[in-house]
Amino acid sequence: MTDSYSYQRRRMVELLEKRGIRDRRVLAALQTIPRHRFVPEHVRTQAYGDHALPIGASQTISQPYIVARMSELLTVKAEHSVLEIGTGSGYQTAVLARLARRVYSLERLADLARQAIQRIRELGYDNVKIQTFDGTVGWSDVAPFDRIMVTAGSPKVPAPLLEQLRVGGRLLIPEGDRSEQVLVVYRKLRRGVRRTVNEPVTFVPLIGRYGWEQNSS
Repeated sequence: MTDSYSYQRRRMVELLEKRGIRDRRVLAALQTIPRHRFVPEHVRTQAYGDHALPIGASQTISQPYIVARMSELLTVKAEHSVLEIGTGSGYQTAVLARLARRVYSLERLADLARQAIQRIRELGYDNVKIQTFDGTVGWSDVAPFDRIMVTAGSPKVPAPLLEQLRVGGRLLIPEGDRSEQVLVVYRKLRRGVRRTVNEPVTFVPLIGRYGWEQNSS
């Protein structure tokens, strides 16, 4: 079947390279995954622009640069087991599925989770499992994880997620207030954790027991 979006996808990847994305595995994943399948039909023509788009339920699909940058910062290897907090449309999930051995993803909104599961199945990613649950408490049944990615802004890193991270593993999370955050990488050491702050970002709030309350301001 002819992919009418292949040119747009190639242009998107070229622009990401110009913006400084260097990880070849990440770029290859973005080149392959049909981003237009992860957005509502009425904004499909905008799918490969470098900006966030609404996906319903007051949630968004992150701009391609942020998806690429977060994937690059997490340094996912082919043998890794990854936990994603905030499935959303499933696009970042698909990127992680191209990079890792296994991806577990938690989404608190059931409708979004159902839609993401359908997209992931249609695209043939058989190394992904998605559940509807409070992502801030993690997924202890299948822990520990080599990598954990949080795709919503949190006031601080949820303690259960650090507990479920394997020694030597990395956790990436947007930390800050409800309107602005910075990307923070935690590396779990045998004694404690190492915290590295990266660029500013803006994400929807991480709602849950160890994040923001639903109606907090």
